[in-house]
Amino acid sequence: MNAKVKELLNQQINKEFYSAYLYLDFSNYFKAKGLDGFANWYMIQAQEERDHAMLFYTYLQNENQEVTLDAIAKPDKVFTEHMDVLKAGLEHEEYVTSLINDIYAAAYDVKDFRTMQFLDWFVKEQGEEETNANDLITKMELFGSDPRSLYLLNQELAARIYSAPSLVL
Repeated sequence: MNAKVKELLNQQINKEFYSAYLYLDFSNYFKAKGLDGFANWYMIQAQEERDHAMLFYTYLQNENQEVTLDAIAKPDKVFTEHMDVLKAGLEHEEYVTSLINDIYAAAYDVKDFRTMQFLDWFVKEQGEEETNANDLITKMELFGSDPRSLYLLNQELAARIYSAPSLVL
């Protein structure tokens, strides 16, 4: 495996674990505000991100590559408004999309088709993640100022259940 591709894949493990930390932080915010449905939604996001990290980890191991685990940064933003959390979530997903695209481009440059095929699932997944983040913002803009509507949206988000990724390595 190309050294740059390997380095980017290793870095992505850390970025995915950071994403899990970030979404746990979001979950904490909403739990403290009494919005257990929103807290649930972000708790599940954290589980997904942890599993994404493990997919990168397993891929590298399956390719007989050394895995390097670095310290995971602490989320550093303090939120005072619900919408700020949702917008930070979208911004973060767009950032992760750019990271996946960078790894894909590096793999493409060296004709690492196996890594490109592995990343295809993540490219699709990031499209879904950005859509979900946008949808939450839209719903909050439509319903968030009305307590009854916010209650119903919170109920909707409480119904989300965890489903492990279906990527086969």
